[in-house]
Amino acid sequence: MVATFRAPFTPRDGLVSALRSRGFAVMAPDDVAALAGVSLDALRALAAGWDDLPPDEYLRDGGRYRQRRHACFVIGADGIEQTPHRAHYQPLDYNALHGGLQRWFAPVAPETLAAPAWGRLLRALGDRLREVRPVDPWYAEAHQFRIDTADGIGRPTPEGAHRDGVDFVAVFIVGRHAIRGGETRIFEADGPDGQRFTLTEPWSLLLLDDRRMIHETTPIQPEQSPDASVDGRPGYRDTLVVTYRAEGFQAEP
Repeated sequence: MVATFRAPFTPRDGLVSALRSRGFAVMAPDDVAALAGVSLDALRALAAGWDDLPPDEYLRDGGRYRQRRHACFVIGADGIEQTPHRAHYQPLDYNALHGGLQRWFAPVAPETLAAPAWGRLLRALGDRLREVRPVDPWYAEAHQFRIDTADGIGRPTPEGAHRDGVDFVAVFIVGRHAIRGGETRIFEADGPDGQRFTLTEPWSLLLLDDRRMIHETTPIQPEQSPDASVDGRPGYRDTLVVTYRAEGFQAEP
């Protein structure tokens, strides 16, 4: 049996101090809803948007386990504005597997963007991050991910332990279905300390200072045999990853 470590949740009023002192914070779902000023049910209603994600056509490991959508926003102290759809780009220094590519993913669906909880969540988090680092505006990229086990194993971070080349990274668990694995591992970029735990509750949040922390998520496997499914579909892990960056989006030099 593989040990599963519980998430080290940060007290609701300790988010900013945890980011300053440790470089990361983990929030429970109720606290995430309170941060956004919406009900937990309103956040849970967003999960339907993960049932219609197209395949990621850029996987260089030959896998077929990842589906995703992508959207970009400018988040200022006075509001949030979606930008025209653009490619996602990361330098090779930050993503050795998929860096150096202009990756055009399908846009986040209009009905997901129109949900009040979506904009409130992204803006509220930007406001709180501004208390840690006074940036206005933030350039934010939102990624909907579904990693599935249709072929036996799914890899949430095929590039391995990494940084993203931004200021902050927010990883929300949207749902887990019929899987095991998917352990979160975070490490100091310039030190020996690290921590491991598994986020299981929908809309729990891991928030990282990307300048200070390296992160990865271990592969997921089905609870049953690879050729079996539960409820007529393979196991999967759904996440919303939002990055916040100062001074513009990452772009090809």
